[in-house]
Amino acid sequence: MTGRVLIDLFMTLDGVAQGPGGVGEDTSGGFEFSGWQAGYPSSGMGEGVARGMQRLDALLLGRRTYDIFASYWPHHTEGPSGEIGRLFDRVPKYVATRDETRDLPWQGSVRVGGDLAAEIAELRERHDEVHVIGSIDFVHSLLAEGLFDELNLWVYPILLGVGKKVFDDGALPSVLRLLEPPTPDDEGVLLLRYGRTDRVPEVSTFED
Repeated sequence: MTGRVLIDLFMTLDGVAQGPGGVGEDTSGGFEFSGWQAGYPSSGMGEGVARGMQRLDALLLGRRTYDIFASYWPHHTEGPSGEIGRLFDRVPKYVATRDETRDLPWQGSVRVGGDLAAEIAELRERHDEVHVIGSIDFVHSLLAEGLFDELNLWVYPILLGVGKKVFDDGALPSVLRLLEPPTPDDEGVLLLRYGRTDRVPEVSTFED
């Protein structure tokens, strides 16, 4: 059975996915709201994220997200709260970067990006679930080429107006399939799980 590539993103209602986790995480382009997710705690997010990672056996990350994860997760592996840290530390990490001289100090880290389509095909053969977390610039490349199987969006009832959006003008025209009914938590945060299909949008006209 071929494995799957899952994209996991936190985003605002107007589609911004830039710098959700902390102040200073990603201020590129003069972004002033880095840390917007951390500033809006969600009662359902933690349990849902843990449930969604039960079959994760590899990470596929953009360069910036890799640097953030590598500086944080190896140091947060102790006790019950360190479950995700232990998982991330244990599994292979594939880092999308064209810089062949780039240092990848976190154990189990390997560079990819020379031939992304071929490399992702190999990852599907090697792993059950490869998760792409954050990595918004890299996600744009995956969406443009249709190189994913599932898109998981944690949507927060926040409007920012500015920042890097999940969907830019390069996304491949696609029809996605809803995988489960969305249920908001007490704060109004909603998980939307979509599967990729081979369908493309069709056009028509409503008749009287």
